[in-house]
Amino acid sequence: MARSPVLACAGLTKRYGTTTAVDHLSFTIAEGETYGLLGPNGAGKTTAISMIVTVVDRDGGEILIDGQKPSTRTKALIGYVPQEVGAYMELTARENLRFFSRLYGMRDRSRVERVLEATGLTERADEVVSTYSGGMARRLNIAIGLLNSPRLLVLDEPTAGVDPQSRNAILGTVSALADEGAAVLYTTHYMEEAERLCDRVGILDHGRLIAEGTPDELRAQAGEADLEAVFLHLTGRALRD
Repeated sequence: MARSPVLACAGLTKRYGTTTAVDHLSFTIAEGETYGLLGPNGAGKTTAISMIVTVVDRDGGEILIDGQKPSTRTKALIGYVPQEVGAYMELTARENLRFFSRLYGMRDRSRVERVLEATGLTERADEVVSTYSGGMARRLNIAIGLLNSPRLLVLDEPTAGVDPQSRNAILGTVSALADEGAAVLYTTHYMEEAERLCDRVGILDHGRLIAEGTPDELRAQAGEADLEAVFLHLTGRALRD
Protein backbone atom coordinates (compact mmCIF):
# COMPACT_ATOMS: atom_id res chain seq x y z
CA MET A 1 0.00 0.00 0.00
CA ALA A 2 1.36 3.45 -0.95
CA ARG A 3 2.37 5.71 1.90
CA SER A 4 0.25 8.85 2.23
CA PRO A 5 1.98 12.14 1.37
CA VAL A 6 2.86 14.36 4.31
CA LEU A 7 4.01 17.12 1.95
CA ALA A 8 2.60 17.80 -1.51
CA CYS A 9 3.87 20.73 -3.59
CA ALA A 10 2.32 21.55 -6.96
CA GLY A 11 3.59 24.27 -9.27
CA LEU A 12 5.44 26.28 -6.61
CA THR A 13 6.67 29.54 -8.12
CA LYS A 14 8.56 32.50 -6.67
CA ARG A 15 9.74 35.60 -8.54
CA TYR A 16 11.97 38.44 -7.46
CA GLY A 17 11.44 41.21 -9.99
CA THR A 18 12.27 39.74 -13.39
CA THR A 19 14.09 36.74 -11.88
CA THR A 20 12.21 33.49 -11.33
CA ALA A 21 13.87 31.84 -8.32
CA VAL A 22 11.56 28.80 -8.26
CA ASP A 23 9.73 27.79 -11.43
CA HIS A 24 6.65 25.53 -11.12
CA LEU A 25 8.22 23.09 -8.66
CA SER A 26 6.19 19.95 -7.89
CA PHE A 27 7.03 16.97 -5.65
CA THR A 28 5.67 14.93 -2.75
CA ILE A 29 7.13 13.34 0.38
CA ALA A 30 5.48 10.38 2.12
CA GLU A 31 5.57 9.25 5.73
CA GLY A 32 8.96 7.81 6.60
CA GLU A 33 10.51 9.07 3.37
CA THR A 34 13.61 11.24 3.04
CA TYR A 35 13.58 13.45 -0.05
CA GLY A 36 16.80 15.18 -1.09
CA LEU A 37 16.49 18.49 -2.91
CA LEU A 38 19.85 18.97 -4.62
CA GLY A 39 21.37 21.76 -6.65
CA PRO A 40 24.17 24.32 -6.79
CA ASN A 41 24.13 27.64 -4.95
CA GLY A 42 21.41 29.82 -6.40
CA ALA A 43 19.37 26.90 -7.74
CA GLY A 44 16.34 27.84 -5.61
CA LYS A 45 16.60 25.26 -2.81
CA THR A 46 16.41 27.69 0.11
CA THR A 47 13.66 29.72 -1.57
CA ALA A 48 11.61 26.55 -2.09
CA ILE A 49 12.06 25.55 1.55
CA SER A 50 11.16 29.07 2.70
CA MET A 51 7.85 28.84 0.84
CA ILE A 52 7.09 25.41 2.30
CA VAL A 53 7.64 26.59 5.88
CA THR A 54 5.74 29.83 5.04
CA VAL A 55 8.67 32.16 5.78
CA VAL A 56 8.35 33.48 2.21
CA ASP A 57 5.08 34.00 0.32
CA ARG A 58 4.70 32.08 -2.93
CA ASP A 59 3.65 33.71 -6.20
CA GLY A 60 1.97 30.57 -7.49
CA GLY A 61 1.28 26.93 -6.80
CA GLU A 62 -0.13 24.93 -3.92
CA ILE A 63 1.28 23.40 -0.74
CA LEU A 64 -0.51 20.74 1.30
CA ILE A 65 0.73 19.48 4.69
CA ASP A 66 -1.05 16.27 5.67
CA GLY A 67 -3.67 17.17 3.07
CA GLN A 68 -4.27 20.65 4.52
CA LYS A 69 -3.45 24.11 3.21
CA PRO A 70 -0.85 26.06 5.23
CA SER A 71 -2.28 27.43 8.48
CA THR A 72 -1.40 27.89 12.13
CA ARG A 73 -2.33 24.24 12.64
CA THR A 74 -0.06 22.91 9.89
CA LYS A 75 2.85 25.04 11.13
CA ALA A 76 2.74 22.94 14.30
CA LEU A 77 3.38 19.83 12.16
CA ILE A 78 6.67 21.18 10.75
CA GLY A 79 10.14 21.16 12.27
CA TYR A 80 12.37 23.65 10.44
CA VAL A 81 16.17 23.59 10.70
CA PRO A 82 17.61 26.58 8.78
CA GLN A 83 21.24 27.03 7.77
CA GLU A 84 21.75 29.70 10.43
CA VAL A 85 22.01 28.56 14.04
CA GLY A 86 18.98 29.92 15.91
CA ALA A 87 20.09 29.15 19.47
CA TYR A 88 20.99 31.77 22.08
CA MET A 89 24.75 31.64 22.51
CA GLU A 90 24.75 32.86 26.12
CA LEU A 91 22.44 30.04 27.27
CA THR A 92 23.14 26.34 27.70
CA ALA A 93 21.65 23.79 25.31
CA ARG A 94 19.15 22.68 27.95
CA GLU A 95 18.14 26.28 28.69
CA ASN A 96 17.66 26.93 24.97
CA LEU A 97 15.46 23.89 24.56
CA ARG A 98 13.38 24.73 27.63
CA PHE A 99 12.93 28.27 26.31
CA PHE A 100 11.75 27.09 22.89
CA SER A 101 9.50 24.42 24.41
CA ARG A 102 7.75 27.13 26.47
CA LEU A 103 7.50 29.26 23.34
CA TYR A 104 5.72 26.35 21.63
CA GLY A 105 3.39 25.93 24.63
CA MET A 106 4.80 22.50 25.46
CA ARG A 107 4.38 21.10 28.97
CA ASP A 108 6.23 17.80 28.57
CA ARG A 109 9.68 18.52 30.01
CA SER A 110 10.85 15.01 29.19
CA ARG A 111 10.78 15.99 25.50
CA VAL A 112 13.81 18.23 26.09
CA GLU A 113 15.78 15.29 27.43
CA ARG A 114 14.70 13.06 24.53
CA VAL A 115 15.85 15.49 21.84
CA LEU A 116 19.15 16.04 23.67
CA GLU A 117 19.69 12.29 23.58
CA ALA A 118 18.58 12.00 19.95
CA THR A 119 21.15 14.58 18.86
CA GLY A 120 23.97 13.30 21.09
CA LEU A 121 24.12 16.41 23.28
CA THR A 122 23.14 15.04 26.69
CA GLU A 123 26.67 15.10 28.12
CA ARG A 124 27.21 18.73 27.04
CA ALA A 125 23.66 19.95 27.71
CA ASP A 126 24.61 22.27 30.58
CA GLU A 127 27.46 24.01 28.78
CA VAL A 128 27.00 27.47 27.28
CA VAL A 129 26.40 27.25 23.52
CA SER A 130 29.13 29.82 22.78
CA THR A 131 31.66 27.12 23.81
CA TYR A 132 30.29 24.63 21.27
CA SER A 133 31.96 23.72 17.99
CA GLY A 134 30.09 24.63 14.82
CA GLY A 135 28.97 21.02 14.48
CA MET A 136 27.58 20.87 18.01
CA ALA A 137 25.71 24.15 17.49
CA ARG A 138 24.10 22.69 14.37
CA ARG A 139 23.10 19.59 16.32
CA LEU A 140 21.38 21.88 18.82
CA ASN A 141 19.65 23.59 15.89
CA ILE A 142 18.25 20.19 14.91
CA ALA A 143 17.22 19.47 18.51
CA ILE A 144 15.18 22.69 18.50
CA GLY A 145 13.52 21.59 15.25
CA LEU A 146 12.59 18.26 16.83
CA LEU A 147 10.93 19.64 19.96
CA ASN A 148 7.40 19.58 18.55
CA SER A 149 7.69 15.97 17.27
CA PRO A 150 7.18 17.14 13.67
CA ARG A 151 5.40 15.18 10.97
CA LEU A 152 7.59 16.99 8.44
CA LEU A 153 11.23 17.81 9.21
CA VAL A 154 12.81 20.37 6.87
CA LEU A 155 16.61 20.68 6.97
CA ASP A 156 18.51 23.24 4.90
CA GLU A 157 22.13 22.06 4.49
CA PRO A 158 22.47 21.00 8.15
CA THR A 159 26.02 19.63 7.80
CA ALA A 160 27.64 22.54 5.97
CA GLY A 161 31.05 23.21 7.51
CA VAL A 162 30.76 20.76 10.42
CA ASP A 163 33.34 18.31 11.76
CA PRO A 164 33.14 14.62 10.73
CA GLN A 165 31.90 13.46 14.16
CA SER A 166 29.02 15.96 14.21
CA ARG A 167 28.22 15.24 10.58
CA ASN A 168 27.92 11.53 11.28
CA ALA A 169 25.74 12.24 14.33
CA ILE A 170 23.45 14.50 12.29
CA LEU A 171 23.04 11.91 9.53
CA GLY A 172 22.28 9.22 12.09
CA THR A 173 19.64 11.41 13.75
CA VAL A 174 17.93 12.18 10.44
CA SER A 175 17.92 8.51 9.42
CA ALA A 176 16.41 7.46 12.77
CA LEU A 177 13.64 10.08 12.47
CA ALA A 178 12.64 8.81 9.04
CA ASP A 179 12.61 5.26 10.41
CA GLU A 180 10.15 6.47 13.07
CA GLY A 181 7.80 7.79 10.37
CA ALA A 182 8.72 11.44 9.89
CA ALA A 183 8.78 12.85 6.37
CA VAL A 184 12.14 14.55 5.78
CA LEU A 185 13.02 17.25 3.24
CA TYR A 186 16.80 17.56 3.09
CA THR A 187 18.97 19.92 1.06
CA THR A 188 22.71 19.37 0.76
CA HIS A 189 25.79 20.01 -1.35
CA TYR A 190 27.23 16.64 -0.39
CA MET A 191 26.30 13.82 -2.73
CA GLU A 192 27.49 11.09 -0.38
CA GLU A 193 24.87 12.31 2.12
CA ALA A 194 22.13 12.04 -0.48
CA GLU A 195 23.34 8.54 -1.40
CA ARG A 196 23.25 7.50 2.26
CA LEU A 197 20.02 9.16 3.41
CA CYS A 198 17.62 9.82 0.58
CA ASP A 199 14.91 7.50 -0.70
CA ARG A 200 14.31 9.89 -3.59
CA VAL A 201 16.16 12.87 -4.98
CA GLY A 202 15.06 15.91 -6.94
CA ILE A 203 17.70 17.89 -8.86
CA LEU A 204 16.99 21.61 -9.06
CA ASP A 205 18.70 23.90 -11.59
CA HIS A 206 17.79 27.55 -12.21
CA GLY A 207 14.62 27.03 -10.16
CA ARG A 208 13.37 24.08 -12.20
CA LEU A 209 13.18 20.42 -11.22
CA ILE A 210 15.16 18.79 -14.02
CA ALA A 211 15.26 15.20 -12.72
CA GLU A 212 13.67 13.11 -9.97
CA GLY A 213 13.92 9.52 -8.80
CA THR A 214 15.73 7.17 -6.47
CA PRO A 215 19.53 7.46 -6.53
CA ASP A 216 19.65 4.14 -8.40
CA GLU A 217 17.12 5.34 -10.98
CA LEU A 218 18.98 8.59 -11.62
CA ARG A 219 22.32 6.83 -12.00
CA ALA A 220 20.79 4.33 -14.43
CA GLN A 221 19.03 7.04 -16.49
CA ALA A 222 22.20 9.10 -16.84
CA GLY A 223 24.55 6.13 -17.18
CA GLU A 224 26.75 7.48 -14.40
CA ALA A 225 28.38 5.91 -11.34
CA ASP A 226 27.33 8.45 -8.70
CA LEU A 227 24.99 11.39 -8.11
CA GLU A 228 27.74 13.99 -8.53
CA ALA A 229 28.37 12.65 -12.04
CA VAL A 230 24.61 12.57 -12.69
CA PHE A 231 24.36 16.25 -11.81
CA LEU A 232 27.27 17.17 -14.08
CA HIS A 233 25.70 15.09 -16.86
CA LEU A 234 22.37 16.91 -16.54
CA THR A 235 23.53 20.48 -15.98
CA GLY A 236 27.10 20.75 -17.21
CA ARG A 237 28.23 22.38 -13.98
CA ALA A 238 29.53 21.22 -10.62
CA LEU A 239 27.15 20.93 -7.69
CA ARG A 240 29.12 23.40 -5.58
CA ASP A 241 29.22 26.15 -8.24
